[in-house]
Amino acid sequence: MAGIPGLFTLLLLLLCVFREVSPSSSPWKPTWPAYRLPVILPQSTLNLAKPDFDAKAKLEVSSSCGPQCHKGTPLPTYEEAKQYLSYETLYTNGSRTETQVGIYILSNGEGRTHGRDSEATGKSRRKRQIYGYDGRFSIFGKDFLLNYPFSTSVKLSTGCTGTLVAEKHVLTAAHCIHDGKTYVKGTQKLRVGFLKPKYKDGGRGDNSSSSAVPDKMKFQWIRVKRTHVPKGWIKGNANDIGMDYDYALLELKKPHKRKFMKIGVSPPAKQLPGGRIHFSGYDNDRPGNLVYRFCDVKDETYDLLYQQCDAQPGASGSGVYVRMWKRPQQKWERKIIGIFSGHQWVDMNGSPQDFNVAVRITPLKYAQICYWIKGNYLDCREG
Repeated sequence: MAGIPGLFTLLLLLLCVFREVSPSSSPWKPTWPAYRLPVILPQSTLNLAKPDFDAKAKLEVSSSCGPQCHKGTPLPTYEEAKQYLSYETLYTNGSRTETQVGIYILSNGEGRTHGRDSEATGKSRRKRQIYGYDGRFSIFGKDFLLNYPFSTSVKLSTGCTGTLVAEKHVLTAAHCIHDGKTYVKGTQKLRVGFLKPKYKDGGRGDNSSSSAVPDKMKFQWIRVKRTHVPKGWIKGNANDIGMDYDYALLELKKPHKRKFMKIGVSPPAKQLPGGRIHFSGYDNDRPGNLVYRFCDVKDETYDLLYQQCDAQPGASGSGVYVRMWKRPQQKWERKIIGIFSGHQWVDMNGSPQDFNVAVRITPLKYAQICYWIKGNYLDCREG
């Protein structure tokens, strides 16, 4: 495995090898593409001073940089990409480290890339993130809430949503714990809430013959052991051009013992089943309710998906997923392909239009997040 020379641009890295997978049987099934992925490995780690934890939690992020804005901005160089994908780790005792990474490629490849364009003019909106008729569905009843895929959605103590992506790991938006300059208040004692049934008369409902019945749902909380946030978000680079690095991974202090949803590389929008995405979150206008929605993708750049799924603050950090056919195992599988970030006004042919935005899991981001979870790049070769 050889390193890539420092002067090469990210064009050599963004999509390593993308192989179209042709359906082997009729009728056609939307099939997960196969990717050859880059490798991201730690190079050095520095100890940093303890943060202040004084930032105010922001349940949504706004930006006026739309698809054309992104498509016109030059691609980062290899050195810039390493800088953006380096990351900060925060521990429960308040200590933190910065890890510099190296990016490697195992074989040459080619793929579709996007750039960015000039800045669009921002607008204000009174009632954000709802488009016409409210198309959200509140999920009620433990038979739904406690079953996959809804059971993978969890609530952060800072007010956002997260998704279970491994036995002890939760994927969420970076802005839920960090405002780009410092960590938000409460991050040092960050907890993750799991909806569980609350039974009358102290019963647990473990025995089907028991007369105990669930009264309502309640949150059971697990403390977070450490968090990872990419430096592309912390340095504010993403805030200047959009939300490209608005993602973070949380490691719990103990396993959650629920079925989780794996992450996957985001296919092009035209390959998504029906061109749609799905996600569930804890919108703050429906306290205590898990809210599910789906909608069409309206536009995309290399790093972002633009859509008009109805959402409110609190849904930020939700895992955006699709269900596609996994050819090797001959089965359908849901995967997280993005993280719901927030709201953008976009100048579409001189007319302002607003979108909700999800950060796509690109091959580089997949390699980084997977390494955070697995700790071994050999376990991160298939996206």
